Amino acid sequence: MNTALKRTLCGAAAACATWLTALPAAAQAQGQHEDARHGKLLLTGGVSSVDGSAGGGLTPWALTGTYATEGQWGWSAFVTRLRTQDYGYWGGGLALSGDDRWELSLARQDFDTGATGTALGLPGLHLKQDVLAAKWRMAGEALLDSDSAWPQLALGVQMRRLDAAGLAPTLAALGARTRDTEFTLSATKLLLGPGLLLNGTLRWTRANQNGLLGFGSTASPARSLQPELSVAWLLRRDLAVGAEYRRMPDKLNPSALGEGLAADDWKDVFVAWAPTKTASLTVAWADLGRIVPAVAPKPQRGLYLSVQVTP
Repeated sequence: MNTALKRTLCGAAAACATWLTALPAAAQAQGQHEDARHGKLLLTGGVSSVDGSAGGGLTPWALTGTYATEGQWGWSAFVTRLRTQDYGYWGGGLALSGDDRWELSLARQDFDTGATGTALGLPGLHLKQDVLAAKWRMAGEALLDSDSAWPQLALGVQMRRLDAAGLAPTLAALGARTRDTEFTLSATKLLLGPGLLLNGTLRWTRANQNGLLGFGSTASPARSLQPELSVAWLLRRDLAVGAEYRRMPDKLNPSALGEGLAADDWKDVFVAWAPTKTASLTVAWADLGRIVPAVAPKPQRGLYLSVQVTP
């Protein structure tokens, strides 16, 4: 690397460090001057998760989607694309929220099994799942109670239906259901000073790979509580970075394939940008761990893109 290029890169790094240091203070100042009567601050409704509920990309938050406040209603739509080494994923859906109290959402997921489906004798196999979800804010207000020690709390229910196509007989033989309901309890805390949002979710579930491989099994039929964690740092009013972790149940492991259907936890790091209240873009690097390691033993990692519009 020549000397001029080194100087350029070092100067850019120093400028970025100065800029990032100043951003939280700017976000705090802007947030303090925002009039709550004009609605929520940018990004305080989260983005659309893969299951349709408002939150991060992988896990729901206690916040309700859209910018509807008390006495108002709003709706949003999203589309998501994820590509890993061996699999492809498309998702999309709609959400409706009202009174800053409740939220209804519907999401459609399409998982392309790629070479794994071919190896299983099912070329062109797509696993498709519908998720109908509802969320109710039980207590707290993340923005108005930002100076309180108590978080905002929300209870959620997700009704899932899987179309496993040619894989359905295999899932039935393993004792995995293709329809199920799961429940979530989320706690979200917004710290306006440092511009931090913290979220913890408990999910009562038996979903295999988020339901794409059915629910439960003969060996492990019961639901279990799984933790999910999110942190987001508001760099500016319209820009946030963060990370998520989602514990996945391992109901198909062991099976007739030994550990060949073992599930790993999901995680990501993300950047969310909302230039206006009508649109947001989320870019993430997602790590879904192994998915059917009997055929695809490598961890599945890739770029996650999601666009949300809120008319």
